[in-house]
Formats: sequence, C-alpha cells, structure tokens
Amino acid sequence: MNETPKTAILNRLEDPSEIRKLTHEELGQLANEVRSELIDSVSKTGGHLGAGLGVVELSVALHHVFNTPHDRLIWDVGHQSYPHKILTKRKDQFLNLRKKNGLSGFTNRQESEFDPFGTGHSSTSISAGLGMAVGSKLTQTERNVIAVIGDGAMSAGMAYEAMNNAGAMDARLIVILNDNDMSIATPTGAMSAYLARLVSSRAYRSVREVAKSITQKLPAFIHDKARKTEEYARGFFTGGTLFEELGFYYVGPVDGHNLDHLLPVLRNVRDSENGPFLIHVVTKKGKGYKPAENAKDKFHGVGKFNIITGAQTKTISNAPSYTSVFASSLINEAKKDDKIVAVHAAMPSGTGLDRFEEFFPKRCFDVGIAEQHAVTFAAGMACEGLKPFVAIYSTFLQRAYDQIIHDVALQKLPVRFAIDRAGFVGADGPTHAGNYDNAFLGAIPNMVLMAASNEAELQNMVTTSAAYNEGPIAFRYPRGEGVGVELPSKGEIIEIGKGCIVKEGSSIAILSYGAHLEQCLKAAKILESFGLSCTVVDARFLKPLDEKLITDLANNHELLLSVEEGGIGGFGSHVATFLAQNALLDGKLKFRPLMIPDRFDEHATQQQLYQQAGLDEKSIVATALKAIKADDKTSNFINSNLDNKA
Repeated sequence: MNETPKTAILNRLEDPSEIRKLTHEELGQLANEVRSELIDSVSKTGGHLGAGLGVVELSVALHHVFNTPHDRLIWDVGHQSYPHKILTKRKDQFLNLRKKNGLSGFTNRQESEFDPFGTGHSSTSISAGLGMAVGSKLTQTERNVIAVIGDGAMSAGMAYEAMNNAGAMDARLIVILNDNDMSIATPTGAMSAYLARLVSSRAYRSVREVAKSITQKLPAFIHDKARKTEEYARGFFTGGTLFEELGFYYVGPVDGHNLDHLLPVLRNVRDSENGPFLIHVVTKKGKGYKPAENAKDKFHGVGKFNIITGAQTKTISNAPSYTSVFASSLINEAKKDDKIVAVHAAMPSGTGLDRFEEFFPKRCFDVGIAEQHAVTFAAGMACEGLKPFVAIYSTFLQRAYDQIIHDVALQKLPVRFAIDRAGFVGADGPTHAGNYDNAFLGAIPNMVLMAASNEAELQNMVTTSAAYNEGPIAFRYPRGEGVGVELPSKGEIIEIGKGCIVKEGSSIAILSYGAHLEQCLKAAKILESFGLSCTVVDARFLKPLDEKLITDLANNHELLLSVEEGGIGGFGSHVATFLAQNALLDGKLKFRPLMIPDRFDEHATQQQLYQQAGLDEKSIVATALKAIKADDKTSNFINSNLDNKA
C-alpha cells in the first residue's frame, strides 16, 4: 500500500486538469493508485473509508470526462469525497484529515474551489445542483452540474422534492445515483452496460425525440399510450420508471467499477443538450480492500487501523460510552414495558439501537434518512398508546423542527427524544456539531428538556422518560465516553424540574447543565484555592427550570455562573430571563452565562474545542475571577486563560 514508484501517475499530477489527458489504461492505473493512497492515509488518521473506496473509479471518471471545477461536482454526502480530494490537490494534506487546521472530512467551499457545495448532511445535492444549473442558465454560463448522491440519501424526501422540481423545469442537471446496496453479476452487468450506452447515445435520443414530436401531433390518448409504452419498455430492462415519472431521463444501471462502462455513458450524457439525467451507478462499498468488504459496516467510519489485518486501534477505557448506556437503559425499560418502541433514521449502530433491535426486532424501526418522517411516525404511534423513543443525533434533529413543533408539542404527544452527539463532536466538525438543540427545543411550549451530567444520570433520564406521559420529553448526552461513575442496577425516576446540589458553598454558585459537571467541580476546587467558596449544582432540567433552587442560589451567592455545551439561546438564556423577570439581578448578584460562542468552530479534538469555547475548567475559573476579584494573582490567571482563546 505504501509503494509509490517514480512512474506513479498520482504523484506526477500537478493539476486535476491533467486527468482529462490520460489514456484509458492510465485511468485504470490512477484508480488503483488512488485506492492504495486512500487506504494508506485513512489507516493512519481514521475517518470514513468504505464509501470512498466504492467511488474510486467513479471519481476518476468524473474528473476525466468533466471540466472541473468549472463544471460543478457535488458529493452527497461528503463521506464519498475522499478520492475526490486526493485527485484535487489535497493528497499531501491527508495525514491532517479531521485534525485541527487540517482537511475536513466533508466537502467544504472554503477548502477548495473543487468543492462547490458543503455536504455534511445528506440529500441536499440535487436541490443545490438545480440551483446552480438555474444560476448558470440565467448568467448565460455554459457548464455541467453533476450531483453524486448515495442510495441512502435517496430515502430523504428532500431529494424527491428537488427531482420533481428539476423534472418540471427540464433543467440541465446530471444526477448520479450511487447504489452500493447491490452488485451486478457478469451477464447482467454486460447487458445493463450495453443498454445504458444505447439509451444515453445521441442516435437513440434523436430517434426518441423524433418519435415524441410525431406522437405529440396525434390525439392525446394515443400520445399518452406511446409515451408510457416507451418509458415502461425501458423501465422493464433498467428499472427507471420512477425517475422517468419525475421527469428525469434514466440511464442505467451501470457498473461503477468498470471504466469501460462508465466513460461512454458519462460522455454521452455530457454531450447531450437535454436534461435532466439520472445515471444509476452500482458500486460496492469498501471495494478493493477485503477487510472493508467483509466488515458488516464496510468500514463506514473507522479509527486508525492495521492495513494488513484491518484491525482497528482501540482506546482502552473502563468508562462506557454514553450511547451504550442509553441503549442498555432502554433495553432494560423495554423488558418491563412492552409499549416501548424505538425509532432511528438510518443510524442503528450510531445510536445504539442495533442492540435494542437484537432484543426487540419487531419494536425497532429504521425509517431511513428521513428525520421528519421519523418524528411524525413516532407521533402517530404515541396516539395509539405506544411509548416511542426517537434516537437522533442533535445535528440531524434540526431537520425535523417543524414536525417537533406541529406534530408533537402542539398536540402534547408523549414522544421521547434521545439526543445523541449533543455539543461538540470533534473530528466531524461544524456540520455535525450538536450545538443548537438547547435553543431550538427550549423555545417550544410543552417540552420537557433534560441533559445528563454522567452515565448514571443518563440511565435515570431514560427511566424518567419512559414513565412520563404528559407530553414530549427530551434528554441530551454527548459523544464519547462517560466519566466512569458506577451504574446502579436500575434507573430511578427524577422529579420533573428538580435540580441537584452536588457541592455546597457560599460565594460562587456554578449551575451546570449537562456533561460539564466534572469541569465545574474541578473549577470549584481551583476557585477555593483563591479563597472563594463554591456551590456546584447539576441543573438536570432546562425546561422546566428549578426556579426555587435558582432563587435560593441567587439570594445566597455573590456570583452565579451557568455552564452548558450549547449555543446562545439555550440554558443560560432561560436562567437569565428568569433572574431578570423576578428582579433577582437588582441586588448584589452578578450573573455570567458560559456557552458555545456565536460562531461555527472547525474540526478539532473535543478538548481543543472546549478550550476554544471557554468551557474547560480553567476558563470557568477565569470567568469567575474576572467577575468578582481583581488582584495581581487573579489577573495573571485571567490573562493566561480567559483572554487567550483561539
């Protein structure tokens, strides 16, 4: 995998435009080199490997046939974009993939002119591509727009909304459906390749257009019969009828690993004056690397690994992940209550619900990449007396905001939301950061909102949610491992809206919402070295707030800090509103909210992001000292911590 001979094509490419000059044989060699480079690099960095391995030949073919970056090439989702990045002047940066100041794991407009659109969330490429196609037409710019969308992303309604719009407009748009959920046997592959070349060829299209012009002059019922006969005849061989009904000219299926099949089809479509097109390309996820091909998840997302064996490097820890605690807790509750069901949006292992499904296969529902549907689907089940738990990452729950308001909260339906990856997610960067659920859910009436400070509290919140039937309830927890607290044998029901005093003091009160409780306790210890007695509280609830507890803290402390791993408008804003409305800030009390700043932070480690955001223990201390105590000792501490954030 490390072999880089002097004759290697990849090493001598100075500009992606040179790919267009390569011979057919050289393109095959380039694809092999890209695959080797990809495996070698990701083995050292970790990342999303399987999807990229499946589109190596497609990436080479696209950059050979099309004039990128003038022609717009959109990858949906960005998991597929690693070969594209290797081919577009970023090969030498790959060892900094997903590290601070390094390459993004997704396409990024700020990173390269070859990335015309950022795609961290799925199913957006056709809409964006249609916008680009229309923009090019209105500005009289001749260019091709190509959207490569994975088969999983096609399960989202937005993709079909865009296709319906594009078909109605006869837009000059090329959609490539990367279907990696099946394989082409040799006879079928040869026949499908022949049919694809035939139906995408200029001669076939010319005959078809002549036939269409003739039949349009016939009576309507004959014209409609002729059109349907032609479409369904091709659909019989190719399966394209659905896309034809949406207004797309369907071509395929095409073997996505065979350049002999890919190149002529891409050229035919490129040279066509018609549109829009959908090219159905069949690929194999993990292609060319046996450990990935044989793995259940096809090495979708991996840590560092041994190239020879495929064995991934494991971090040794005694603390379980929050995701696994959620899964175990939900399984325990479901064993006691047969009304509990679980819903996820194409993320079985990511949410831990693959384990739930092993125990309750008929009570676990994967709805595909369709978060909006997931929420309303759960609302319907709640109407029938079931107890649905919807497990969705914070960043993806954003996509179902209207459904949460209209279909769940407005009707006070008891849907339970398990919000994974709340807060910073590290290497996945700003597209996946779960920074906003505190704010966007906190604005909705009838919602109960909780955040787990550790593994035991998460277990208790699952139990509390299972028992709560008065309306919607949500609990958030971060990515990664817990703090290592011992889990009780079963969860306990928490009184709704009740916080918990963890440590008592008299001067400063630190009100922690979520998983930064440990940092708050460490900060309190440092502050006490400055002679400042600290109370530390696990707030547990954003809605409803523990108003009595906050009032007591306000009346008995000089400074109140709120700490949350969320953006402006969340927990701190709710606390500030309560303090102001109840005149608790009119006296000696000072209040300082600590939250994620109003900006998008690029990928880095979670700890680096905490420091940048001012949410590590030293930043908490510096904020407190700046608010209430000024002397040389504290000034030095403040200057070296609070005012030196990147």
